[in-house]
Amino acid sequence: MTFDFATPIDRRQPQGGAWPSQKWHRYGDDVLPLWVADMDFCSPPQVIDALQARVEHGVYGYGVVPASLKDALCQWSATHYDYVIEPSWQHWLPGVVPALHLASLAFTEPGDGVLTVTPIYPPFLQVASRTGRLAQQAALRAPDAGDDGWSLDLEALEAAITDKTRLLLWCQPHNPTGRVWRSAELAGLAELAQRHDLIVVSDELHCDLLLDEGARHVPLAVAFPELGERLMTLWAPSKTFNLAGLTAACAVISNPKLRKRFAATAKGLMPDCNVMGLVAAEAAYRHGDPWRQALLEVLRDHRQALVERVAQWPGVRLAAPQSTYLAWLDLRESRLGGQGSPAAALLETAGVALSDGADFGWPGFVRLNFGTTAAQLEKALERLDEALG
Repeated sequence: MTFDFATPIDRRQPQGGAWPSQKWHRYGDDVLPLWVADMDFCSPPQVIDALQARVEHGVYGYGVVPASLKDALCQWSATHYDYVIEPSWQHWLPGVVPALHLASLAFTEPGDGVLTVTPIYPPFLQVASRTGRLAQQAALRAPDAGDDGWSLDLEALEAAITDKTRLLLWCQPHNPTGRVWRSAELAGLAELAQRHDLIVVSDELHCDLLLDEGARHVPLAVAFPELGERLMTLWAPSKTFNLAGLTAACAVISNPKLRKRFAATAKGLMPDCNVMGLVAAEAAYRHGDPWRQALLEVLRDHRQALVERVAQWPGVRLAAPQSTYLAWLDLRESRLGGQGSPAAALLETAGVALSDGADFGWPGFVRLNFGTTAAQLEKALERLDEALG
């Protein structure tokens, strides 16, 4: 089966004009949006077929998470990641971001420290303040000339830990840098978590989108089984299969005490999962892998096109992402450096909407979403040539 990742889809003026998109409707019609993390591709045909069949049923009342979906995720996990999980470990809910906030409420007390590393996608930075906890941060080590990418600064991470620190919010593969962490980095993180008695929430949302040929994601739970008693892994089909609007994600928690605390906290704060999201998730995990493999080929080509283009922009630096469809560009020494927000400048001068690095804790950077058609990406890069070249 072949899949179409080339034909542009008009997301501003869909049939009937009644399906607005955050990505395409935040800015004017002359702006090319490469910001929020959703792709401009149709989801796998099997997912669309499954949704159409569910729509034709005609009744959309309260649903339950089907055993068949839990089994599908168990099979996906074992097949792709050698991670053997049980159906009972799964807690499905409407999104990874709500799960981060629930974890803070469930596993910490008011005033406890919630630690993360920056840059990090914005919801991580908002969890502590929104839940009455203490926000704690440590910075990643930025790449120097000749480095192969961003790295985890274990000394900085430990220095940020205090007697109040209770929860570590972790992201692998990493958003926004696209980094796939080294084994030694993860080993250091695991050791710190155990020694300081931290609960770890590992957001592994982009794990299905490793770009390097032959690369295979290793869940934190697999690499360090000893973390199982203090670990919650977050997964979802949303980024992999472009299903974010269907709001279905899964918290995998092997420790029954943590799982019970998490489920009790969710009561009354979280609605039941979207029945369409559950249908889409199962279809994606059961039948979507050929589509995913084809997508990876497209994303590899787009990454290469972006890397080659950035090399022509004076003062702009990019450590090529090893995963997902997001690129983290350093514009501090570009012609826009020192002029305030480079994202705002590029929106105004080039008509390209990128995510502002300040929202990720690192001003002077931008995040670019290359999960779009080759034609759309090329059009945006041509505009950026004028502004940055």
